[in-house]
Amino acid sequence: MDIPALPLYQVRLSAKIPQSAAYPKTMKTLADHLRKRRLDLKLYQKDIAQILGVDTMTVCNWENNRGPAIRMIPKIIQFLGYDPINKQFNTFGEKIKAYRRKRGLSIKKLARILRIDPTTLARWERGEGAPGAGLHRRLHSFLSTLSGDSTV
Repeated sequence: MDIPALPLYQVRLSAKIPQSAAYPKTMKTLADHLRKRRLDLKLYQKDIAQILGVDTMTVCNWENNRGPAIRMIPKIIQFLGYDPINKQFNTFGEKIKAYRRKRGLSIKKLARILRIDPTTLARWERGEGAPGAGLHRRLHSFLSTLSGDSTV
């Protein structure tokens, strides 16, 4: 009595590879966006450091929410391919601060460009006071390039 062999079935199981524990669960900070982009590209912190022209410990600090110097933000935005702080700026001070951030300018540098005192610029960013008409026009030309908004 011959017993026929049981047919062999090839079974292929597939599943998503679980994300690394380091992968951000929510995207709240610049650090979250930077880490997500790095992990998506399967890069190490040393690779990002080389791309951005900083040392590896600097990238480690950034990813641990010890934020970058403002002069580095334009490079980080370029690496990400988008600005993670993409919101509507309603107040005059918010628009000034966003302009500085996108261009990597400190208060001191922007104040020098505008030929005003840095403390005056800092007060405007905090919503304390506003520039006179002549300076407002000059600021308008700077800030309108940020969002195409002509109502500064």
